[in-house]
Amino acid sequence: MRHGGKILIDQLEKQGVTAAFTVPGESFLAALDGLFDSKQIKTIICRQEGGASMMAEAWGKMTGKPGICFVTRGPGAANAMSGLHVAQQDSTPMILFLGLPGERHEDREAFQEIDTKRLFSSFVKWAAVIRSIDRIPEYVSRAFHVASSGRPGPVVLGLPEDMLSARAEAKDARPVRFAAAAPSPVVIAEFADLLASAQRPLMIIGGPGWSTTVEARIKSFAERFDLPVAAAFRFQDYMDNRHPCYVGHAGIGIDPKLAAAVKDADLLIVVGARLGEMTTSGYTLIDIPNPSQKLVHIHPSPDELGTVYAPDLPITSTAEGFAAALDALQRPANIPWRQRRAELRAAYEATLEPIPTPGDVQLGQVVHTLSEMLPPEAIVANGAGNYASFVHRYFQYKGYRTQLAPTSGSMGYGLPAAIAAKLAEPERPVVAFAGDGCFMMTSQELATAVQYGLNVVTIVCNNGIYGTIRMHQEKKYPDRVVGTSLVNPDFAAFARSFGAHGETVQRTEEFRPAFERALASGKPAVIELKIDPEAITPRQSLSQIRGTGVKD
Repeated sequence: MRHGGKILIDQLEKQGVTAAFTVPGESFLAALDGLFDSKQIKTIICRQEGGASMMAEAWGKMTGKPGICFVTRGPGAANAMSGLHVAQQDSTPMILFLGLPGERHEDREAFQEIDTKRLFSSFVKWAAVIRSIDRIPEYVSRAFHVASSGRPGPVVLGLPEDMLSARAEAKDARPVRFAAAAPSPVVIAEFADLLASAQRPLMIIGGPGWSTTVEARIKSFAERFDLPVAAAFRFQDYMDNRHPCYVGHAGIGIDPKLAAAVKDADLLIVVGARLGEMTTSGYTLIDIPNPSQKLVHIHPSPDELGTVYAPDLPITSTAEGFAAALDALQRPANIPWRQRRAELRAAYEATLEPIPTPGDVQLGQVVHTLSEMLPPEAIVANGAGNYASFVHRYFQYKGYRTQLAPTSGSMGYGLPAAIAAKLAEPERPVVAFAGDGCFMMTSQELATAVQYGLNVVTIVCNNGIYGTIRMHQEKKYPDRVVGTSLVNPDFAAFARSFGAHGETVQRTEEFRPAFERALASGKPAVIELKIDPEAITPRQSLSQIRGTGVKD
């Protein structure tokens, strides 16, 4: 006889779970008791449920397996929704276990009671409540299948307190196996014919199910066909940016030449990416619903194909299945787009040279320097804000899973993601970028980094404003500033108060030695960059942007 918490943790062990992120709550004490006995699962104590859920999401990105998070009802559930939203929009496998009041008080609006299925079902893949202790193995098995199959995403399982603390006999579920979709030879033959007749093809890569093996196969295919390859929004690490076939990032601040190439392509080969708003520049690069380009869209879920754009050739396949099928395609005798690929590559390389911006700290130069300093295996995380456009423009990602960034555009993501990355890959250097507003949303997780001795380096770009909102505000309502000015702490002193290493950089040339000291400290570190608020984008100052938008 095991109590429900022990049965639950035993199921997680059967599925290969090695880490669980939590802010503890009295509603799931039995699950915490089960974790006490686990020799396999490391329990990571976090400081706020939003940080815990973002860590679990980033763990899912790093490992390809569902990130596990435990939070309590009511306020805990509300806080955790931020990480769940990232997981949904980023197609990341994740399972959130939610402690609930006992069933004997259900529907009385008991202490912190919520309607789990009604609250979460609108934006996660599946939400359910386990009401019978003997069905815990069944529900957990299903949760792992749902979170990881097709288009991966988050699952929420509610755990009534009395169910979890009861005792019963239950048979453990076996480890899950997934059916992976792959293209048929007929479909690959049709794709080969489309490519053979193309004059201006372009591949866009992104989405779930990538790996170093997929990266290698896509790179080999691109080399054989001299094919230009662009990354979807925040999937820049899916191909070594130094490779001659890599032509840039189809995301916010897209280079105009790459944007023109997407619109002008006669064949778009989209592997895994959903072609969302950010990748398509607000749905302007591709016509809806019938693209002017011939569209080959590959995605592991048939439900994603045709939701916005009607593809000429929809292919239900994992990235791995499609990439493996490409090995059979032979190099053509004639490649009419060779010069076009070279021109797009040259245009991308030109964007890597930092453009001077206002202020004594040149963020573009800092990112460029960091790109040169870090080894190829280093992981760079970031949240959301205009500072991220400098990272995406000037940092060259050297290979798969060196970038952790939310396609959902969630602020506060960088530090929790960096913590999860360092836990998953302790030997690799991990750096997080954050704006001042972004950092303060989850800065308490610096305590988590200190508690577990994780020497992640967080670079805080402090310009004293919510930069993205100020930019849009000044575009549409110039000189009518409200709600976007910030008063911040001394971030270096803030870090030192946690027992971390803290540095302040006021001139560009101070960054390199500050970063070297941060790495050498062996502790979590925060480097505060004093950024001029005028340096709002890599290409335009705030003054240049002011009043350029269309007012409502």
